[in-house]
Formats: sequence, C-alpha cells, structure tokens
Amino acid sequence: MGFFRLLKILNVARRYGLDEMMLSYTKKSWVMRAMRVIRLGRRFDNSRGERLRLALEALGPIFVKFGQVLSTRRDLIPADMIVELSKLQDDVPPFDSDTSIRIIEKELHQPIDKLFQHFNPTPVASASVAQVHYARLFDGTEVAVKVLRPGMLDIIEKDLSLLKTIAKWVQRLLVDGKRLRPVEVVNEFDKYLHDELDLMIEASNCSQLRRNFDTKEREGLIQIPEVIWSHTSRQVFTMQWMNGVPTSHVDVLKEAGVDLKDLAQKGVEIFFTQVFEDGFFHADMHPGNILVSLDKNSFGQYIGLDYGIVGSLSEFDKNYLAQNFLAFFNRDYRRVARLHIESGWVPKDTREEELEAAVRAVCEPYFDLPLSQISLGQVLMRLFQTSRRFNVEIQPQLVLLQKTLLNVEGMGRDLYPDLDLWDTAKPFLEKWMNQRLGPKGFIENIKKEAPYWAGMIPAMPRLIYDQLSKENRLQELEAQLSRLNKRSKVNTLLMGIMAVSLLAMVVFMFVKIG
Repeated sequence: MGFFRLLKILNVARRYGLDEMMLSYTKKSWVMRAMRVIRLGRRFDNSRGERLRLALEALGPIFVKFGQVLSTRRDLIPADMIVELSKLQDDVPPFDSDTSIRIIEKELHQPIDKLFQHFNPTPVASASVAQVHYARLFDGTEVAVKVLRPGMLDIIEKDLSLLKTIAKWVQRLLVDGKRLRPVEVVNEFDKYLHDELDLMIEASNCSQLRRNFDTKEREGLIQIPEVIWSHTSRQVFTMQWMNGVPTSHVDVLKEAGVDLKDLAQKGVEIFFTQVFEDGFFHADMHPGNILVSLDKNSFGQYIGLDYGIVGSLSEFDKNYLAQNFLAFFNRDYRRVARLHIESGWVPKDTREEELEAAVRAVCEPYFDLPLSQISLGQVLMRLFQTSRRFNVEIQPQLVLLQKTLLNVEGMGRDLYPDLDLWDTAKPFLEKWMNQRLGPKGFIENIKKEAPYWAGMIPAMPRLIYDQLSKENRLQELEAQLSRLNKRSKVNTLLMGIMAVSLLAMVVFMFVKIG
C-alpha cells in the first residue's frame, strides 16, 4: 500500500511540475541534469503556487491539511505560494450515517435512542477529520455531536511516513534545505494531526477556554459551548449547540443592527486577553469557527467553535511579546532590537543599530493608517525577510500566534475596515504591563508564591547548613577563603541570606494578614 501511495505522489508531483519546482532550488550538478530531462515535453501556464495547491488537493485530505499548516509558515514559504495555500479548503463528502451512529454507540456504550431524544443522521458539517450532527438530549438541551472519521489513524500514519521521507530528501537536496527545516515542519504537523485525532483533547481545550471567559470581568465578550462530558470520548465530542452568523456575513449583521465597530474592537480585546492574560488561545479564528449571536439574550456576542487547534505561551513568552508590542506601538525600534538580542533570537554579535534600522524600515510606513490600508501579512512578510538577513531564530510556539493574528486582522477588516488596530490594542497592553510589573502585580506575585515560601522558609537554615557542610564543602571553602584573606565575605554572605529569609517571612506575614 505504501509503495503504491508513493507512486501516486510521484505521479501527481510530475503532473503539476512539483519535481521541477523543488529541483530548481538545488545547485547539485547531477540534479540539474536530471531536471533538464524531466522538463522535456512539459509546459505549465499556471503559477507555481497554484500548481502546488492543485497537487495537494489531488493527493487528498491529509495533504490539504499539510498545505494549510504550510500557509501559516511565512517565515519559510514564499509569498506567492502562501496566497495559493491559503485558498485550501478541507470540505469533503460526509461518511455514511450508519457508520457515524455505530461509532457513537460503540464509544458511549449505549444505543443511540438511549443517548439522545433526537439525533439527526444527516451531518450539518463535514471535514477531513470529522463530521458534526445535530442532536437533542432528554432534558431538551440542543447539542452538536462531532464524530471522528473511521480509519483516520491508519491513513494518517502512512501519509506522515511518506511526508517524513520526502522532507529528509528536501533537506538534503535543496540549497536552503537546512534553513527551511522541512523535517521539523513535518514533525510539528504530526503532533498537530494526532492531537486532532483525540477529541478528548479538543473537548478539554474547549472546557479550558470556557472557564477562562466565565468571569464577571469578561462577561459578554465571547460564548464558549459547554462540553457534555457524559457524551464525549476520544472519537465523539458532544457540546452545547450554538446558533450564530459567521463574521464574514457582514450584510446580515448590519441588517440585524449589530454594532460592527464595537464587535471589531472586542475581537482585538479577546485575542490579546487570551494571549497575554491566559497564555492559552484559540488558534483557528477564521469566520467558519467564529460566529456572532443574534439571540436577544446574547445579541452581538462572539461565539467560538472548533477547538482542535489551540496555542499556549509561557510567562517568559508573554512578557517578552508584550514588551515587543509596546515597543512597536511606541516606535521604540532600538528597544525591539535590544529585546531580540537579549533573548538570543539573533546572534549575540548582531549590531543593535543595524537591526533597529531594519525594523524601522519595515514598520514605520504603516503607522497612523486604518486597518483597511494595513496588511499585517505584508508587515510580517517583510519582517520575516529581515529576520532571514539577521539569522533570526523563529520560535515554534509563536507560529500559531502569527496565524491567529492574521485571522484577527481578516475578521477586523471584514467587520470594520477603519478599525485602528494599534489604538485598540495599545491601552490593553499598557494596562496589562502595569498590572504585571506595577505594585499590584508585585503583591499578586507574592500571594502566588506565599504557599511555597511557607514550607521553604522554616527549613532554609538547615538546608543552607547541609549544603555548606556536605562533603566538607564548608571546610574547603573556609580554607580557600583563608588563603585569600576574605573570610569576612562568608559572614557577609550568611548575613545576607538571613536578611533575605527575614524579609521573605515579613512579606509572607504581610500578605497573609492583608
């Protein structure tokens, strides 16, 4: 089966000229000669990006999904190919309804009529990995039932194995193969696909996002469906049914009286809230997954769907990104350059003023323009071109963030073209930075750490003594310091440790009392 699948891939590659496209990036003499032979009798009128898209569509759903992932890698893929890859859709015909019911009954261990008061066997949506059915529980709750396509794991494993082999050859043959990191890209895709094949992971993502926004401060920003855990397994995901209008249907929203400017601004707020406050964000925010409610009880609120792709950021990532964003908003390009050098994203010998000048040349023309005249895609593309020049190391955890930011840009432009993204985001980031780095943030951090200090502080003198006395380290240290006539520094160090311990205890008591 794998051999015949490989033959099909090679045949499709030849039909659309992908072999010639790939070989054109190598300077190996034997490859150049082979390319001249391959080219005989073939002529292509359409662009290389269109040919790549058509080839991926011909190879089936897994390769379509791989193309969708590639469309987010503006750091690796040329702009003309990105445009075509962004057109890829993974809508596929639904699988048999009897099969869907059989999977549900097997996974949930009950007949369909015992699980649901009503179940519509005709799916309301179908994609490459799963399809969705409308149903109603016995208490009257309307639900969406997502069912994984049968046999997907075997199909994915075989295609991934071939993709990994192709990636190794690309890395070996292409001049720029190492920088493009094809093996790493395929490995990322591997993880992403396997996560999608476990609907319990998607359900837990949905539950986490719902919990994050289920607070008084965030009330009215976005609705996240409730997970019906009793009807959820690795191959079946049941959630609350949500009614809404896709954000791309602007005329319908206008006619209904939705405030599009407010909606666009809330979209930006939701994005930055997820990224900088939670470090956990919906990473597939296209119009098919983000709806707007027209119900009188939640009129004008966003509705989030499909949680197979989420991103997460560490505390370091969040702080670093926030400082970069604020530096951009304040046009402090020297600060941006310094942050990149300090973080190790560029080589340490990079000249700060050169990187500053390059970043300024990219960003300065776009300030003071409405969103309708700004393409973040173009800005990012130019930044990535600059990054290659300075050997910037692209951070994998930020790839999904870049993709999501482009989705937010697209929705903002559809809803309210004159939205000023910079003015909308800047106050939020400034407030967030003040909360994190100001007095309030300091106290909150102390409160978080206080339970750990409570257990550590009483044991600190013993731990210090044990560490210093272990394997006669104290005696060795004293002997060395005696020879250097610096014994007084030991006393200073110990006094310093005691002072820090006392200060920690005082702060701990202050927090507990406060």
